[in-house]
Amino acid sequence: MPATESVQDGSRNPTTNSVAPPGQALNGKQEHYLKRELISEQVNWEISELNSPTALRRFGAPFRSEFGEVSPYDSELPILRYIFVHHVREFPFLDKAKEKEFWQDKLQVFLESFASKNISSSEDRLEETKRRKLAIKCRKLVELMMVSGVPTASGFEERIRFAEMEIVDRDAINTGMLNTMPEGNYVNGWDVNVAGVRITLIKRNIRRHKHAEFLLRVKRKGGLEYYVGRRYGDFARLQRQLRTELPGKVLPPLPKKNKSDTSATGLMSRTADGADESDISSISSMSTIAPPPQGNGFAESMKTLTVRDHRRNKSTASGRASPCPSFEAPASPIPSPKFDNTILWRENQRVSLRAYLRYLLHNPQIAQTKALQQFLTHDPLTPTDEDVDDILKRKAVDRKRVEEQKQFYEIARKRAAELDVYMEQFRQDIVERNGLTMLFQEIKDKETIQDLSLQYQKFAEWLRIEVAATIYHLFLAEDNSPELFAQLKRIHSLIPYTIMKNVIRIANPAAVMAGVLDIFLAQPFGSRSLMQRIFSLTLNDGIRSYQRSIDALATKIEDDVFVQKLKQFIDAEEHIKVAIRQEAESEDVDILVTILRSDLFAPALSSEQIGRLFNAYVAFNNAVEHVDEEFKKGAQLFSYLKQLMKLQTRQRDKAMMLNLIEEPVTLQLLRDLFTIFYEPLVRVYKSANVYNSITDFAVFIDDMIQVVEKCREQDASADPNQTVQAFIDLCQRHEHNFYKFVHEVHTHDNGLFTQLMGWIESILEFLRKGPAGGALDMNALFEGAIISGSLDKKKAIDEINQLISWQEARKKWHHDKTRQKMAAEGSADMDGSMPGMTSFRASDFGINEMDLEDMSYDDGSDEEAEAEEEDELDPIEAERRRRAKKQDHLKRTAGEPKKPTVSEVHHLKENFLVMLREVLAA
Repeated sequence: MPATESVQDGSRNPTTNSVAPPGQALNGKQEHYLKRELISEQVNWEISELNSPTALRRFGAPFRSEFGEVSPYDSELPILRYIFVHHVREFPFLDKAKEKEFWQDKLQVFLESFASKNISSSEDRLEETKRRKLAIKCRKLVELMMVSGVPTASGFEERIRFAEMEIVDRDAINTGMLNTMPEGNYVNGWDVNVAGVRITLIKRNIRRHKHAEFLLRVKRKGGLEYYVGRRYGDFARLQRQLRTELPGKVLPPLPKKNKSDTSATGLMSRTADGADESDISSISSMSTIAPPPQGNGFAESMKTLTVRDHRRNKSTASGRASPCPSFEAPASPIPSPKFDNTILWRENQRVSLRAYLRYLLHNPQIAQTKALQQFLTHDPLTPTDEDVDDILKRKAVDRKRVEEQKQFYEIARKRAAELDVYMEQFRQDIVERNGLTMLFQEIKDKETIQDLSLQYQKFAEWLRIEVAATIYHLFLAEDNSPELFAQLKRIHSLIPYTIMKNVIRIANPAAVMAGVLDIFLAQPFGSRSLMQRIFSLTLNDGIRSYQRSIDALATKIEDDVFVQKLKQFIDAEEHIKVAIRQEAESEDVDILVTILRSDLFAPALSSEQIGRLFNAYVAFNNAVEHVDEEFKKGAQLFSYLKQLMKLQTRQRDKAMMLNLIEEPVTLQLLRDLFTIFYEPLVRVYKSANVYNSITDFAVFIDDMIQVVEKCREQDASADPNQTVQAFIDLCQRHEHNFYKFVHEVHTHDNGLFTQLMGWIESILEFLRKGPAGGALDMNALFEGAIISGSLDKKKAIDEINQLISWQEARKKWHHDKTRQKMAAEGSADMDGSMPGMTSFRASDFGINEMDLEDMSYDDGSDEEAEAEEEDELDPIEAERRRRAKKQDHLKRTAGEPKKPTVSEVHHLKENFLVMLREVLAA
């Protein structure tokens, strides 16, 4: 493979053979990639050192050390120290914190205590994945900041030039739409839609009562679709059964009972006028269906169909065709149908229950429960003619809603796109020196939006469209929008806005909050505070819940020695855990086997126990590799042990958190953080008469509720322009109040906004121009090491060239893989970008786009989501998925150029660190 060859022999690649400028030992590329390698190594080491309880003592000011104050020229963590001193400590609010009282006596003590407790150890894969992902993100962010921000002294620094790749996941919108289409989308093997509603009469004593029965259309992959009928009480029973079958599992709330009906115009009656034959055949197997209608009557009816209750499926701004069957009828000589004003019974409830079922099915553990499977399969039925008629009407309603939302977002997108010219001018203003400060200064000086400069007015117009689309999406478009809208109305009706306004107007909020904080944090006679008691109650509940599960598993394991040895490992010192992990890795066995047979934890296993353990381990591996119930039974013991270790780990983490909460320094830190952040804001709000904005907010919510209800009750969506304009007008009616709020706060902020903008611009200034201490002289570093005899020039140059060749081959490999992926998905020509925002580039903020592209490789961003999904599965299925994913990863990365092993350039580390400290010490 050519890419691999270029990595092995850098001399073959012309990009690494360019001649160095006169008087320089390295050319531009060699300078850059040597700097990058050395910075990357240092960043990796510093990030990993943060896990050490003694890291802050070696940090330097403002943290204390037993060796006295650590000079910037002696700090072992110069990169993190620079970021902390210049960009964390200088953050508005924190810049007023006192060195000894806050940084040393409280924050340092708290962080060292946290680090010493080893919370979230790697035995719990989900927690380890979260920590690993966070560490990777931090490392890449810091590395990107330093590589882009710290220049080299020669001025010849150069990166590999590669064709720019605007890689955007433009298919995301279509994927979201497919996930919520009424039909044709499988979720964990199930395609489920609440397709219709029938009204049944049940006699109770004397009177007959009407009840709604929801007709579920169910289809499994490879099977035929069928229908089941379920009342609301069946859904409530399902919720209870799931809680019993999955104790402790967080389930979505069941939508509240909603007896409201929805009217729709433009729907036709199937029984009177006929319907599409394909639709009917998919609903009922009856052979007495009327023949299909003549002409294009149904297609014409779709054009005039309007619905008085509007929701949409997610991401409907897609050009992809619906997977639902077509509603266009074939031509035949039957007259055009009549149009009815139809009442759709319990339509809001139908859509909210559909969202609820699909939410359940998205979780693989819930989808496999007996309760849900029985709910979806028990007692199938054959729809009557009336049911078929109702199902067709609701299918038409679903189709029309999707069309309306497509049109809504297309109109909103076009209106936003018209502002692109002004957004480019806005971008130029922002990225120039002090651009943010100038923007907020204008907001401070101008009392209304109309007084702003033209490009800022256009930005406000673009923002108005985006906010309008967001409100529409939340409260009108989703399947769960009726539920969310009802919650908003309930909460809005409960909030005492007038009382809140007068309390803020008359009282001193800072004093009130300080008093409330005293109530929660006070420790009378040294006893625990109310806050500690609340946290303790919550954490103890979790600890007891884990203990109940642990006891249940211990009963199934039937061996107290196994349980005790695992508990000893969980509570062991970190160096013992590290030794056990290394032993398990070197012998290529599961860590459970290593723990239980180890002599470090008493008592030792008997020969019978060792035999039982190894038999279970062999059966577990066989069960993972072969889907066979016989193997699965023998593997139960090992599955229980894996679950037990995970529960014991999480129980210990909660116990450690409880210890941390009960330490006095934690409460003191909370009080100080409140004082630092809350009190200045309260003073600003008080002087800016912010209490008036409470009334403005209440009026805005009232108006929004009226607009949403009007769109639900009237045929506004017959013309999507009207719907778009209704929400834009809503935002326009209230934008002056929001602007007045920002203007008043900024006018009375005592310099707070100016400080905040100055802080952001200080980061941008570093990225654009580098640190005040100057640049890294990589040529002097390289030449000095050669003269001193600590570096072999030929070997070092060869290693640097190999690194450059590897980076180039890596870029090409990722580029090719991305093109293959986009071609396979058919998304190369689709444009899903947001209007107005494409004009911002990384280089505007001082970040080199080539560096940013490099940092995006190997992110592992899916690992946490995959780990959360695996956490819901039984251990055998989780292990099976882990191994399959490992194989898939090997396939996907086959042919990816491997980083060459370098050692000679690392001889520069010590002198590079001295130079880096000098540059960053200023």
